[in-house]
Amino acid sequence: MNEVNSKEALEFLVGLGQGELKRFIAANGFEYTNRKIERVIDPTPSAIGASTLTSLVDYIKSNIDELGKMLIQVESPSKVYLYSELKSDKRREEYMVCNAIVPRIAFDNFIETEKFNVMLQSNFVKNNDVEQLLIVTGSIKDEAVKQVGDDGISQSVTVKTGVATMGAVVIPNPVMLAPYRTFPEVEQPVSKFIFRMKSGPTAAIIEADGGAWRNEAMEGIKGFLKTELVEIADLTIIS
Repeated sequence: MNEVNSKEALEFLVGLGQGELKRFIAANGFEYTNRKIERVIDPTPSAIGASTLTSLVDYIKSNIDELGKMLIQVESPSKVYLYSELKSDKRREEYMVCNAIVPRIAFDNFIETEKFNVMLQSNFVKNNDVEQLLIVTGSIKDEAVKQVGDDGISQSVTVKTGVATMGAVVIPNPVMLAPYRTFPEVEQPVSKFIFRMKSGPTAAIIEADGGAWRNEAMEGIKGFLKTELVEIADLTIIS
């Protein structure tokens, strides 16, 4: 194929895609066109990332981007979004997302008492129940009673391991604890836990409030934002 013929072939193929746009109703009752069309979407800025509610409050109050009407959605105890109002195409722009930095806590897992004590002191709000648990787990020792039999041919070893206290300490149950599970600006919800110990010695706390703390935390976030942004007129907060 010479250069002229190649040029004509390419022009023909390009022309096929530039034919008249047609709309028609198919047998199934739906409307179709004779080619695929995609709407050109205006560019939007990337959402700002933050880890505190204070950052969100400061951004809104500054009005640096003149956002107009806004919507705040408290999605979870550790995530909050700032959106625009509905645009003409029924979409919202995502202006900001706040992800709380919360520690990983070993709920429902038995861990060594030393690690358990560190976890209580570093990841929980100090209260009477925390202090009581620290007393209990700090007063535990592991006793091992061994009986060995050897007949010269085979050896049998029986090991009994149990958890024993060094004093008369009552183990509390259930306990009311407030782990760090939401933003630092909000009061950490207190919820019910079951405390258990096993040989090792090891200890565990099991959540026992059915997740009710999540609603309490989200209401706390909503209340904080309403108080801090009370003077902002074009703002709706949902949770």
